[in-house]
Amino acid sequence: MAGILDSVDQRTQLVGENRLELLLFKLQRGSLFALNVFKIQEVQTMPKLTSMPHSHPHIVGVTHARGRTIPVIDLGAAIGLGPLEDRTHCNIIISEYNRTVQAFLVKSVDRIVNMNWEEIMPPPKGAGRSHYLTAITKLDGKLVEVIDVEKVLQEVSPYNTRVNPELVDQELVNQAQGIEILAVDDSSVGLSQVKETVQQLGVKLICASDGAMALKMLKSWAEQGIDVSRKLAMVITDAEMPEMDGYRLTREIRDDPRLKDLHVILHTSLSGNFNKAMVEKVGCNGFLSKFEPDKLAITVQERIKDYLQQYSH
Repeated sequence: MAGILDSVDQRTQLVGENRLELLLFKLQRGSLFALNVFKIQEVQTMPKLTSMPHSHPHIVGVTHARGRTIPVIDLGAAIGLGPLEDRTHCNIIISEYNRTVQAFLVKSVDRIVNMNWEEIMPPPKGAGRSHYLTAITKLDGKLVEVIDVEKVLQEVSPYNTRVNPELVDQELVNQAQGIEILAVDDSSVGLSQVKETVQQLGVKLICASDGAMALKMLKSWAEQGIDVSRKLAMVITDAEMPEMDGYRLTREIRDDPRLKDLHVILHTSLSGNFNKAMVEKVGCNGFLSKFEPDKLAITVQERIKDYLQQYSH
């Protein structure tokens, strides 16, 4: 089953071109769900699991792969569809998010599809499972739902958003009151994490749920005659988002003379080494792995110091 995944090199060529590959799978019945292939390490037929006493109810056990013990999460149960009763012919998808490795139990793996982010749309508001989705798309007339893995993992093992008080420069916090930062992320959990962290630093957060929305916002300000580089101390953007990913957003910013001086940080759960290469390719000012509140706080404070120095009279 691991052979369903192409080499990392082949897959990464798509990123930065506003393209992605999705691994399609079923959880129950006929509905199709998807995860970004780039976050997936391996697909296995159902291994023997070892139970974990006192673990979260959605964790059905642990397996051993790649020299480590990996928790296995029943993905259907985690997004409210109910647990898989018959696990005999199921699959697990081993994935890495935010520097943690876990496996998701699914009914069956379908195939991999190559798509453009422009074909990936935000989920409709008010949809039953929409709070567990970051996006939807259609393939051969069928709806495909892209799962918000960050929300699933947050519920199974909550992230810490508290910044170490020793890292907070209180004098800078006082000076930062009213300074604005734009955060761009298709995951409500991702946006909440950034918001809870930067609010401890006194700054005001403006949010956008995808790159296209963020770019429209930026261009609208520029068209009103606003100096956007002065209005915003920085842009913190996720990489993978419906309609326009963070790499394309950065490239569009750099290509617009009115926006090109914006300070842009890529903030993503994707592989660190790969993102460092992409930062250079598209012209980001830096890269941060999700989710490390102390590192985010340090990065934001360093930028605020430079911003204040640049625009103080």
